[in-house]
Amino acid sequence: MTERDAKPSELDLPDGAGLVVGVVSARWNADIVDRLTTGACDVSAECGATTVCASAAGAFELPFAARVLALSGNVDAVVIVGAVIRGETTHYELVSQGCASGAMSVQLDTGIPVGLGIVTVENRAQAEARSSDEHNVGRDAAIAAIEMAQLARSNLAR
Repeated sequence: MTERDAKPSELDLPDGAGLVVGVVSARWNADIVDRLTTGACDVSAECGATTVCASAAGAFELPFAARVLALSGNVDAVVIVGAVIRGETTHYELVSQGCASGAMSVQLDTGIPVGLGIVTVENRAQAEARSSDEHNVGRDAAIAAIEMAQLARSNLAR
C-alpha cells in the first residue's frame, strides 16, 4: 500500500463542536460491535460532538434505524456500526449489500450523512482486527460522518 492509499490521518480531526452524532449499533456480534461503538463515540467526543445512541437487531436493520434518527431532526450525522462475518451461506452477501445500499439511500434521501462503520469480513479474527484500538472502523466512520456534516453546514453546500 502506498502512502496515498492509506486512510486519512487522524492528526487533524474535524471540528464537531455543536454537532449531534447518532450512533446506531447492531446487536449481533456484540463484542465486536461494542468496540466499534466505543470507537465511534470516543472520537465524536474528541471532535467536540455530542452523541446519542440507539440499537438495531442486526446489520440489515441499521439503515432503517439510521433513517429514523436522520428524520428526527435531532442529529447532524449518523454512524452505523455492525459486524457481518461470512458463514456457509449467501446470507453474508445479502446482509452486507443491503446494509451498504440502505445506508447510502438514507444519506442521499435525507441529506444527513451516514458513516458506514460496518466490518464485512471472512472470519472473526479479521473482525477483531478491524475493531481494535489500532484500527477501528467505527472510529473511521464517525470521523467521515462529522466531516460530511461540517460540509453540509458550510457555505459550500448552499
